[in-house]
Amino acid sequence: GFFSLGTPGVGKTTLGKELASRAGMTYINVGDMAKEGELYEGFDEEYDCPILDEDRVIDELEDKMSEGGVIVDYHGCDFFPERWFHIVFVLRTENSFLYDRLESRGYKGKKLQDNIQCEIFQTLYEEAMLSYREEIVHQLPSNTPEDLERNLDQIMQWIEQWMKDNN
Repeated sequence: GFFSLGTPGVGKTTLGKELASRAGMTYINVGDMAKEGELYEGFDEEYDCPILDEDRVIDELEDKMSEGGVIVDYHGCDFFPERWFHIVFVLRTENSFLYDRLESRGYKGKKLQDNIQCEIFQTLYEEAMLSYREEIVHQLPSNTPEDLERNLDQIMQWIEQWMKDNN
């Protein structure tokens, strides 16, 4: 499987869906999957959002992951089994772009500030570096439509190379 990681608003979903259609893979948005299956274990008042039941998410994904050819999209990675992913790409967006994107999604207050902070401090990149082998983790800039095209080409190359090396 391949993992698209980043704070909300960096363009994971756009990239993941497009990549899946180009590569003939299955795209899975963990947030949407949790919503559909109600894979929650409570509600976070401070962030005004449900709390993910990580064990149930893993159970739900296990079969799909074993079939292979899956692109997973989420904003956290430390609870997924390491063996699931062959390439992890972390999308990064400059704060001014990110602020506007999140604001237009209705993020405000603490939720908005914390996501911007998370991006400033590269929190998810560091989390990925601790959770996976360093050589499979790649950072990609995601500010403009041109970045998206470049990223798609780059990741397609990585995937093709991985297929070659592993078949």
